[in-house]
Amino acid sequence: MRKIIFFVAFAALSCVSNSQSLGYQNLSLMFSRNDGNGSARFVAMGGAFGAVGGDVASMIINPAGISVFNGNNASLTFQARNTNYLTTYYNNSLTTEEDFFKVTNAGAVLTFENSFNNEWSKLALGVNYRISADFEDKFIAKGNSGFSSFNSFPLDISQNPIIYDISEDQELSNYYDGEISELNFAFSGVYQEKLHVGAGLNFYDISFSQQTVLRETNNDGNDNILNSRFYQENFTNGVGFSLSAGFIYKPTNTFRFGLSYQSPKWFTEIIENTNIINNDGFFGDTEIEVSNSDVIYDNTFGGNLPIQELLYKLRTPSKITASTAIIFGKFGLISFDYSTNNYKGLYLSGDNFSQENLFFDNQLKRADAIRLGTEWRINNLSVRGGYVYEQNPFINSISSDNLESYSLGLGYNFGTVKLNLSYKKSNKTDQYDFYPQYDEVEATQLNINNTIITIGFSVNI
Repeated sequence: MRKIIFFVAFAALSCVSNSQSLGYQNLSLMFSRNDGNGSARFVAMGGAFGAVGGDVASMIINPAGISVFNGNNASLTFQARNTNYLTTYYNNSLTTEEDFFKVTNAGAVLTFENSFNNEWSKLALGVNYRISADFEDKFIAKGNSGFSSFNSFPLDISQNPIIYDISEDQELSNYYDGEISELNFAFSGVYQEKLHVGAGLNFYDISFSQQTVLRETNNDGNDNILNSRFYQENFTNGVGFSLSAGFIYKPTNTFRFGLSYQSPKWFTEIIENTNIINNDGFFGDTEIEVSNSDVIYDNTFGGNLPIQELLYKLRTPSKITASTAIIFGKFGLISFDYSTNNYKGLYLSGDNFSQENLFFDNQLKRADAIRLGTEWRINNLSVRGGYVYEQNPFINSISSDNLESYSLGLGYNFGTVKLNLSYKKSNKTDQYDFYPQYDEVEATQLNINNTIITIGFSVNI
């Protein structure tokens, strides 16, 4: 059943039906992704800040949280990520492991005591930059399905051309790069010392690329070998925005309740440049050689490099987050966030995307997520922990496709400066179909493990 779903996802567009690259359904899901990046404290507590606030990154979940600050604050966060892909393709397993390092979050909050209105005692302004989705990754899958998709030599014009229909080996090398960067502006105020109300405006920038190389080795049963190399690339850039609003209510000093709304992200302009266009019957750059000829077929020979450009728009799902927190004075806290995204709300426009939008309606569902966080203080030392569970949006996904992550963290208060450190581990399964046009070929099974270490500094200014 999962194979059928992914086959539909890839085969909807004619220009992608001969492709091992991602289709527009899958790209839309990628551009809806949220990796949960933020400050080191935010990551250590699983991002469960909807009712907590008091962290620069809290405006990501609930813009009302910035008015919890009692003064001005700025922070900077670095992240080191190790990603391990275990691919399994027809009983052959292969591991690809990579390390990445970058700045993932930076922001500042300014607070103002309001002496002109006793009802609204404090106002706060915040700005935050983060990488909300980091696409940089690669994996390699290798095995033998017994199926040959490149089974003839284009330069063999004889009356009875040789057919190389005995499969020996297939290998896919897949490379992702790019990110979605996010710039948040938030405003919040405190009403009668119990109600924090906030609103935000968020801007997004997409930079994404994918390069795939598919290699096949086939023979004709008479010791003649055909080797093929099939290369596809996709470069995508886009801009968008969203709105957010929320509140945190404190009925007592111990309990807090929060509710926030994140509007859809409206990507108003996405530009894609790709070589997935018909070139001599192949949808990508193709090289084929055979052992019984000294000539290599190359459909890019002589500078023949056709490129297709597509301009389109994307609307991602909206999100609602309900939160609660228990505050144990200056000793610690426990927080809980529950959020829901209806992925049927995904919508593509700007071209004929009727098949993709029908896919969103029929094959995707509402996906819920829970986030738990805790923090305990021992003098100047803080100890933190977090847990995240996010459902996969596909209707027929299996339980291991859901994302689970665990995090731990430490913080030390030096006075003006605070140093924070977090460790996060996540795991999920997935699959990648690099023969989407051939339903008889099974998809590659993926087991994805991420280990993330985040270090951050915050300064009272």
